[in-house]
Amino acid sequence: MKPLFISGIGTGVGKTVVSAVLVEKLKADYWKPVQSGDLENSDTLTVKSLVTNDKSNFFQEAFRLTQPFSPHKSAALDNIEIKLNDFILPETKNHLVIEGAGGLMVPLNNQDLIIDLIQKLNATVILVVRHYLGSINHTMLSIEALKNRKIDIAGLVFNGNSDEFSESVILEQSLLPVVGRLPDLPSVTKGEIAKLANFIEI
Repeated sequence: MKPLFISGIGTGVGKTVVSAVLVEKLKADYWKPVQSGDLENSDTLTVKSLVTNDKSNFFQEAFRLTQPFSPHKSAALDNIEIKLNDFILPETKNHLVIEGAGGLMVPLNNQDLIIDLIQKLNATVILVVRHYLGSINHTMLSIEALKNRKIDIAGLVFNGNSDEFSESVILEQSLLPVVGRLPDLPSVTKGEIAKLANFIEI
């Protein structure tokens, strides 16, 4: 089975929450290839703290960078060179959820982007969408980039408050299925993540 790569239309759209929900739903394993900054409260540790099942494995990041910037900048500041061939899928017979860093065009180095990593890993993308002024454009550009690369797209997750005007045009233009619609959480807890697993269809 191909891994599921959780990408977003930008930074701060809820990839980590969506990743936790999918890990809980599928009892999947989890991998964050690049963690930039906040190493003591990494996305891996966050997802692990939100999952209730005892089947999921959480793999070590390929790169743990100390500075909270895009990977190419953080790596340079840490005197580390990120190479695409350094990324090797963890071995598992389970579903694997991979969480990206930022959006598709985030640079890993001066040549390679997150979208190049998705292709290398032969992953299927779930695109996380959050509504804001400009989000339609960011969503459609992300979808266009994935389709141009012939990368499989499992569907969209709309995260946060709904907007029927935005969603209708995105779905009509993209012809992609909706994997889930997740409401904003009053608090991000194990209980809330377990409830949100019921909002995902995959």
